Amino acid sequence: MKKENNGKLRIIPLGGLEKIGMNITAFEYGDSIVVVDCGLAFPEDDMLGIDLVIPDITYLKDNIQKVKGFVITHGHEDHIGALSYVLREMNLPIYATKLTMGIIEKKLTEHNLLRSTRRKVVRFGQSINLGQFRIEFIKTNHSIQDASALAIYSPAGIVVHTGDFKVDYTPVFGDAIDLQRFGEIGKKGVLALMSDSTNAERKGFTQSERTVGHTFDHLFAEYKNTRIIIATFASNVDRVQQIINSAYKYDRKVVVEGRSMVNIISTAQELGYLNVPDKTLIEIDQLKNYPPEKTVLITTGSQGESMAALSRMAADIHKKVTIMPGDTVIFSSNPIPGNEKSVSKVINELSEKGANVIFQDAHVSGHACQEELKLIYSLVKPKYAIPIHGEFRHRKANAGLALSLGIPKENVFMLQSGDVLELDSKEAKVVDKVHTGEVLVDGLGVGDVGNIVLRDRQHLAEDGILIVVMTLEKKTNRLLAGPDIVSRGFVYVRESEGLMEDARKVLVDAVDNCLHRQRGADWSKIKLVVRDTMNEFIWKRTKRRPMILPIIMDVDR
Repeated sequence: MKKENNGKLRIIPLGGLEKIGMNITAFEYGDSIVVVDCGLAFPEDDMLGIDLVIPDITYLKDNIQKVKGFVITHGHEDHIGALSYVLREMNLPIYATKLTMGIIEKKLTEHNLLRSTRRKVVRFGQSINLGQFRIEFIKTNHSIQDASALAIYSPAGIVVHTGDFKVDYTPVFGDAIDLQRFGEIGKKGVLALMSDSTNAERKGFTQSERTVGHTFDHLFAEYKNTRIIIATFASNVDRVQQIINSAYKYDRKVVVEGRSMVNIISTAQELGYLNVPDKTLIEIDQLKNYPPEKTVLITTGSQGESMAALSRMAADIHKKVTIMPGDTVIFSSNPIPGNEKSVSKVINELSEKGANVIFQDAHVSGHACQEELKLIYSLVKPKYAIPIHGEFRHRKANAGLALSLGIPKENVFMLQSGDVLELDSKEAKVVDKVHTGEVLVDGLGVGDVGNIVLRDRQHLAEDGILIVVMTLEKKTNRLLAGPDIVSRGFVYVRESEGLMEDARKVLVDAVDNCLHRQRGADWSKIKLVVRDTMNEFIWKRTKRRPMILPIIMDVDR
């Protein structure tokens, strides 16, 4: 009997290879598809007004009868953030470790999807069977607890997907990465390794998360007479644990501020991933009951996001916290590529208010550097290498490491989103491309803002809009009122009355001309004349091209 797929495994990344974020990959064999991760990305600067970007899952919807479920590596937004949007369109089960599932459940509750979604919490070392696949969860370390690598067993061979990881021999909570298991799977023979590339350009090893704890201890000792405000990623539970440890040691009360931070910390506490001594955490309203030097604020906004708690404090629009001269603000993060400008703006605003800002040595990465990547390659000994998670340059650096370890050039694949890589023990090649893309989320609208709307927003942002309003008599097509010109974002009308008056005169002539030349001229013709006349006149006088919007009303007399 001939096997479907010719006995080959298909790996189809549907996002996550061109930028940091939006990670989602489909694994297909015969009549089974398993999806690993389902993340979002944050909008680029030119996506005006867009809140989130999620992957286009047309391929999964077209093959819905094959899709067995989502397997999630860890609880970061770029791996779970799109689930609540995608599950509305396709109701599939989710498999994840305990803390990851806790964070996903909070999201599903917000979107009223919790009751309709099947969920299974998986332990490390446990396997789940999904169609033709068996998937084993392997313990790794990352900047969030319960991160896993996946060993994906298919009839064509084993693929190891590292998820986001680093090698931390002394983690703050729980065990070190299960290197022994990587080695055991490597001995069985691994078809392909898909590994995290985020830090592949950096030499050496990533430092242990514990080193940040020592830094906090020193900083708390040094700034014992000031209030301390620490900005970090909401999801870094271990970092929060170390801040709480230092605060307890130096007898300070801790306030957690920022919605995402409060959500994740309450989940981590409920599930036992965060150990908070009694009476250490206080509500933000109780801050006034304690002297400033006895308090610590842990807050979101380490990336300069305009609506996050720290940015609101820096801009003086936070309802409950005002930055005081002498406050010590610690950035416990590095700017994600592209966020440097916003972070620098917040640092400047804080410094202007007299705060002392510290951003050296209070952060370590959650991703593997070159030596850790080499270690995983050496343990797993894959036939094929597929660098994932990162921009092109990061993945290229990862591919370079694979080559340096003796993997032949033709066995290293730099894929793009949508590529269909077919592989078995004999060969691997890209055989097809499927539809992928970005779906933009703006407010409650998912996918209703596309390139044309964004182009209009860009146009409005650059040159503004002129609205031309006029009233015609229905039977005779005589101009009864107008044309009146309303300007928004183009020029300040009071200071440009001359320009507006001239524009109006030119318009009256053009419209009269049009109406007299063609008795009963149709509206689309008149609108065209208005647009062309205005465009030409405004360009000549100002060298700008605002959007021109003619509005024509008719009345019966």
